[in-house]
Amino acid sequence: MLSTMEFESEVFFYCPYCAQQISMLFEELYGGQSYIEDCEVCCNPIEVSYEIDEGKVVNVSAERSM
Repeated sequence: MLSTMEFESEVFFYCPYCAQQISMLFEELYGGQSYIEDCEVCCNPIEVSYEIDEGKVVNVSAERSM
């Protein structure tokens, strides 16, 4: 049985609303994702996207959600 933590990375970045440093867990299995998640500090919606290259998280983007 595979552990899901084995294929996740914690990534730190700054909220585009409140400028506080936050972190999220990103899956490393499927080439990347794009979704909306609320900031854990100010609760505003952040549009998060990232890509996976050779099993590593790359090109992380955290923008204000429209």
